[in-house]
Amino acid sequence: MYKEDYVLNSRGIQLFTCSWKPEEQQEPKALIFLCHGYAMESSITMNSTAMRLAKAGFAVYGMDYEGHGKSGGLNGYVRKFDDLVLDVSSHYSSICEREESKGKMRFLMGESMGGAVVLLLARKKPGFWDGAVLVAPMCKLAEDIKPHPMVISFLTKLTRFIPTWKIVPNNDIIDVAFKESHIRKQVRENEYCYKGRPRLKTAHQLLMVSLDLEKNLHQVSMPFIVLHGEDDKVTDKNVSKLLYEVASSSDKTFKLYPNMWHGLLYGEPPENLEIVFADIISWLNERASVPNQRSEAELKHMNDGFSMHK
Repeated sequence: MYKEDYVLNSRGIQLFTCSWKPEEQQEPKALIFLCHGYAMESSITMNSTAMRLAKAGFAVYGMDYEGHGKSGGLNGYVRKFDDLVLDVSSHYSSICEREESKGKMRFLMGESMGGAVVLLLARKKPGFWDGAVLVAPMCKLAEDIKPHPMVISFLTKLTRFIPTWKIVPNNDIIDVAFKESHIRKQVRENEYCYKGRPRLKTAHQLLMVSLDLEKNLHQVSMPFIVLHGEDDKVTDKNVSKLLYEVASSSDKTFKLYPNMWHGLLYGEPPENLEIVFADIISWLNERASVPNQRSEAELKHMNDGFSMHK
């Protein structure tokens, strides 16, 4: 069952939201909240992912960030990454607080830049989320797509004067992100996916966020699975491996897929997608099946709150 809606963010901009539920008679095993990548959107590019997860028994929620997809704001523009994280946190937290969500485990799932959003959401509300699926997360941009340090320095200075200009030199990311040519064609034809050079402020924000995350990987404490294609030319697989090694989480898994590219959720041949989703759904099932874990956490939270107010 698929639904669409709009919510207003704190800055008065309309944001597109959507959800996929299992068959009506089926009670969802857990809640999964999607965070899409840069220049992407939820309802079309993430649709096949959400449908697989709903078919596996999960309730899935998506939203398009400001400046992305069907949401308002200047197309492809990230003025302040913190605002974007705040919007996602606010909307997804409100879903968790609904009556029908009570007692259900909450998982985040982020692809590429969405992986960075997930890690910042976890930092913002430690203990609120029960785990994360990180697909080729943007903890560091691959050297192949980063401009020369001197160019970065020059563009950083320009950011103050012409933040929305599309002058950042880059390779065509679509060509190196998705292995399947028909998927590259679909993304190019999708009117809701941003094309063209990154805007100056957007590129600067993405760079700053990736540098911040790379420095603080050891702070990640929630359960997670991180998945990366060995031939990824967009985000750095070595930093995903480092995240797995240094994160303070007691429950962590790392999967590196030989001969796979950046777009693990929909850019690979069908046989590769089956491998990736078997790993994701198995990981989620294992954690969603722990009886009453979320109910106990909520009860403890309520009791802690009660104790503090006594």
